[in-house]
Amino acid sequence: MTSTPAATGWTATGLRWRDGLPRLTASAGARVLEREVTAGTRIGWTVLGPRRCVGVRTAHRHHPCPLAAELEPSGKAGQCPSCQDADQGLALARDQILDDGRTYRLYLAWFGPGLAKVGLTAEQRGTARLVEQAALAWTFVARGSLPGIRRAELTVAQSGLARERFTSRAKVGGWWRLPAPDERAAAVHELRARVLRVLAGHGVELFPADPVTDQVALFGLTAGPPAAYREITALGPGATLGGTLHAPIGRHLFVTPDQADAPPLLLDTRLLIGWSLRPTPLASCTGLAEQLRARPVEQAALF
Repeated sequence: MTSTPAATGWTATGLRWRDGLPRLTASAGARVLEREVTAGTRIGWTVLGPRRCVGVRTAHRHHPCPLAAELEPSGKAGQCPSCQDADQGLALARDQILDDGRTYRLYLAWFGPGLAKVGLTAEQRGTARLVEQAALAWTFVARGSLPGIRRAELTVAQSGLARERFTSRAKVGGWWRLPAPDERAAAVHELRARVLRVLAGHGVELFPADPVTDQVALFGLTAGPPAAYREITALGPGATLGGTLHAPIGRHLFVTPDQADAPPLLLDTRLLIGWSLRPTPLASCTGLAEQLRARPVEQAALF
């Protein structure tokens, strides 16, 4: 990003993964800037308001909100109702698009024990959706047209083998309970075998031997998350955030503040969407709504 994005109207639009790298994005009108935010990146931001709708991103360009609509300061939705209605990605998620002519893939994503998700992604997007969702392990199961893959997705969800959605809180909670890599792979392999039996004769092209991809090391979670950290729950005008980034986990960022003995902070970058961010050298962490999170205590079995 430029050195003074707020002064020129740059507004944070989120964190996206492209070419295997996480990039914080910002826009000014139809122009889009990106900054890599890999492990070790130094940040220093002051949040400036008001918070405004970021418009709609298509495959070819960014379309600013024609109303420059003001948003509620809290929350993770970065679009006004009109821009949400024009967003093809949201329309697809809401089953408002029956077929767009593209080829889709059905995937299984694993976020921890008991947290198996089934979903679909356009084949042209490659593996970006699995990284953005912070899937700890995943595999592709089938490919086909949107109607066929959507029916397969519903069939798997209705079988009870995997769910269509998990909250961000549930995914983050899964970081505390990671089994060994071979156990993670075995869980996904077993799940895929059961899903393939459910989808036999379903009319889509199945992948009976697709590999399992493990992303725990990519997200810096080999040893799990910090034993204790403070989760940022809201931002507001004048808030400041500074420190050193850990490896991004999907759209989440762990930040180690510069203050001595300060615990790491966890930021869902969707909270940034719609705010202007002014670069602030050596920024402390102030004006943030936070909640303490700590590793759950294992309860000893009674019998």
